[in-house]
Amino acid sequence: MKSFLDEDFLLRSDTARELYHDHAKHLPIIDYHCHLPPDQITGNINFNNITHAWLNGDHYKWRAMRANGVNEAYITGNKPDNEKFEQWAATVPYTLRNPLYHWTHLELQRYFGITSRLMPGTADFIYEDCTEKLQSPGYSVQNLIKKMNVEVICTTDDPLDDLSHHEQLKREGAEVKVYPAFRPDKAMYIEDVAALNAYVNKLEAVSNSTINTFDDYLYALKNRHHYFAANGCTVADHGLEHVYAEEYTEEELRGIFEKVRAEKPVTNTEKIKFKSAMLYNFAIWNQEKDWVQQFHLGALRNNNSRLLGQLGPDTGFDSIGDFSQARPLSKFLNRLDKDDRLAKTIIYNLNPADNEMVAAMTGNFNDGSVAGKVQYGSAWWFLDQKDGMTKQLNALSNMGLLSRFVGMLTDSRSFLSFPRHEYFRRILCNLFAEDIENGELPNDIEWTGKIIGDICYYNAQSYFKFKP
Repeated sequence: MKSFLDEDFLLRSDTARELYHDHAKHLPIIDYHCHLPPDQITGNINFNNITHAWLNGDHYKWRAMRANGVNEAYITGNKPDNEKFEQWAATVPYTLRNPLYHWTHLELQRYFGITSRLMPGTADFIYEDCTEKLQSPGYSVQNLIKKMNVEVICTTDDPLDDLSHHEQLKREGAEVKVYPAFRPDKAMYIEDVAALNAYVNKLEAVSNSTINTFDDYLYALKNRHHYFAANGCTVADHGLEHVYAEEYTEEELRGIFEKVRAEKPVTNTEKIKFKSAMLYNFAIWNQEKDWVQQFHLGALRNNNSRLLGQLGPDTGFDSIGDFSQARPLSKFLNRLDKDDRLAKTIIYNLNPADNEMVAAMTGNFNDGSVAGKVQYGSAWWFLDQKDGMTKQLNALSNMGLLSRFVGMLTDSRSFLSFPRHEYFRRILCNLFAEDIENGELPNDIEWTGKIIGDICYYNAQSYFKFKP
């Protein structure tokens, strides 16, 4: 029987062990999509304790604690940090077979050298040991990043965001490169006309412009797009239920925007036309600048209205949606491609029922101009666990070229989440090794190791072309 979380965790054969330890383990990390706050990187802060570093903002853990019967006061409430941690420690033993069990103990080992399992009997020791380390200079956030051999981080930033922290990091010559990613979801969220109108007002202030028409709106947003590019941005990101690709006219868009500015209600058809136009224009700008655009599709957000009202969004009440994806996605990509305006594109799905569809769809728009130009993105959110990663890797292998895949990302708000790259790499190496052991792939470790190295690091390095 193997020991839990030993050095050969998830590696089931000598071949898997060789592939991981010799070809994947030591490669740097390019984390091209996460939600880390850039101000904390610039400030190189130290967390007060492990609760602040680990539990604040982590809706994965919050959902598990709620499911375990933990009162909200110990999750997002005002209970003392050590008591919150005790409740998490009491929850962890009940997370067996949930990826949280693996992530929790990987992070304890990799960052803090703790091999004890987290449970009520070890909670005090682990809290005190981790907290003492986190308060020391060697555990500032920049050092936490360096500890995991992270080379590049892309944060997630609204067009209105001030990128001064990114500018400062560049001026200071930070060892880890931190770039913004353009995330304009709020700029097209017409479901709430009052909120969108307030957003337009803020854009006026940020861009020092007057926005009365739809053309004014696009012009101001494109200037923000330029501003992001000037600060090293080469990545755009969109979080959508599904892609919008409805036909529209310029006259219709002018009328819809006039309604927004007058805070008048818009019809459902008008909402879809507006969102389709915004998404198309963003995609054109991305292609003009040779950016990579990412589409995260399929989240059904804010399901619990009662707790949304109490706690706000992104607090653990989103889930997998069952939206129709194929036809609008095809229409959107085809409209861009037929005019040679399709940027490098990564598509992520949240519903596993869409795995093969997305993997097959990407192949329709790879045109030989760039290896892996249109990518089937890594297993995302509810799917970024062993089973979900394996299914994504198999779907991509069956429908396209796994060898051109740009690999893993954290999509996390935690500075302690980088072992997820290790988790992915171990799963990837074991998958190749199983095929070699079964005679389904040749026993060519040198070539297979090269492919694994590409997926873990080199493909992303070539694909994103981050500026020095």
